[in-house]
Amino acid sequence: QVQLVESGGGLVQAGGSLRLSCAASGRTFSSYAMGWFRQAPGKEREFVAGIMWSGGKTLYADSVKGRFTISRDNAKNTAYLQMDSLKPEDTAVYFCAADTIPWVILTTVDGYDYWGQGTQVTVSS
Repeated sequence: QVQLVESGGGLVQAGGSLRLSCAASGRTFSSYAMGWFRQAPGKEREFVAGIMWSGGKTLYADSVKGRFTISRDNAKNTAYLQMDSLKPEDTAVYFCAADTIPWVILTTVDGYDYWGQGTQVTVSS
């Protein structure tokens, strides 16, 4: 099975930055589209950002557009989420996910096949 492990979460003040990493197992990392989701207390898991297998196409939720940047390094089997200008409403557990259909970017939870364990991001006001 594909294994995904997130890291880089923590506590940051509003306006600050944080960089999340998602390390993936296997030799076929480049065969997956990757996504980042988040889940705040009492809310459903929501799409944050996605990136196609080549890294040439990205997609962002309106709530993070212009502030977050998704990227990937296939040679290192790692995806990233750079979060800038963080807001208290960004507080959530952030999950990375892999989609076995590499040429599209899906925005729903059920569109992804593999998930990491999540990493907590807390933004104070």
